[in-house]
Amino acid sequence: MKFSSKILKCGLSPMRKFHPYAVAAEKKGRKIYHLNIGQPDIETPKAFFDAVKHFEQPVLAYAASPGVPEYIDAVREYYGKLNIPLENGDILATTGGSEALEMVLACILDDGDEILIPEPFYPNYNTFVKVTGASIRPIPTTAEEGYHYADREKIEPLINEHTRAIMVTNPGNPTGVVLSRDEMRMIVDVAKAHNLFVIGDEVYREFVYAGQPLASLAEFDDAAENVVVVDSVSKRFSACGARIGVLVSRNKDLMAQAMKWCQGRLCSATLDQVGAAALYSVGPDYFAKVREEYKLRRDTVMRKLADIPGVVCKCPEGAFYIMAKLPVDDAETFQTWLLEEFEDHGDTVMFAPGEGFYSTPGKGRDEIRIAYVLKQADLERAMDLLALGIQAYNARK
Repeated sequence: MKFSSKILKCGLSPMRKFHPYAVAAEKKGRKIYHLNIGQPDIETPKAFFDAVKHFEQPVLAYAASPGVPEYIDAVREYYGKLNIPLENGDILATTGGSEALEMVLACILDDGDEILIPEPFYPNYNTFVKVTGASIRPIPTTAEEGYHYADREKIEPLINEHTRAIMVTNPGNPTGVVLSRDEMRMIVDVAKAHNLFVIGDEVYREFVYAGQPLASLAEFDDAAENVVVVDSVSKRFSACGARIGVLVSRNKDLMAQAMKWCQGRLCSATLDQVGAAALYSVGPDYFAKVREEYKLRRDTVMRKLADIPGVVCKCPEGAFYIMAKLPVDDAETFQTWLLEEFEDHGDTVMFAPGEGFYSTPGKGRDEIRIAYVLKQADLERAMDLLALGIQAYNARK
């Protein structure tokens, strides 16, 4: 059987590809501390479940393709509080932020096109871009510089006749980098100057730790035709299983094209949109408490990493990830060894090896992404296991 050349260019997720090894380790009786997947353990607000419980329609029918009206209204009101005026037509409900990304990339990319993305980046960008026939041109960064990329002199020389868009995650996954408003302005100005789309994946917007105000690329009214925002309830409200996101843009032509996708997939799940709409009733106290918890976890991981000789890591300002360079020869080999051969009192640890977060061959081989989504005691133990594992792995030689 023949498979698509486009899908054959895609790889497995570095967050999930070690699942078979984890299953085998658990069969041996080992407990695994999971730092590999960004699945928060924060409780989902009760508002979601109450809304679903009280859904009283006699038929669970298709939702309208653009979205359930109360969900669209809730999103519009949320952005209104950020001083971003949207019309209902500027918002399309999607099956998680992932579908919003697929949707916009399908609308703007063709075979041979390029999109600029700072690396390391969320690995599924690779899949979503490659299935369009386009490719990622990476904006290079280094661990030593804290993965900083918001430099016009880094970005503009990479633009050529094939470039269609710049895409950034803000706050960053996997790096935790947070753009200042001036840096956002610069990226928007570059996009405008070269007639490009600028896509902001902003699903971690609430998780910034230095007191910065919530920010969005959609703030820049003069770039309304250029800016596209991807958003989701998954991380914001610890509701990953709801699979409800949103595509936001004031570019009417783009949204008209995206509607073709919306109608083709019929609709996002009706009940999940009803629950997601209720989540937006959650007040600022919820986010303040969650931010405080994640900041404590971030500081724990940074403290533990600082005690491991040879680790290179700058403190991230947002999201709930840390990208770190380890004193190992190959993070994938190290991860396999941790699951197959290492244990301390029956425990071992998983992370996401860094190479899959890059499109440049060979980069990230000695780097890992840590998702600090475990409760404090578990996070302390997981980081101790990482330190013990590095010591034992390097002592083998």
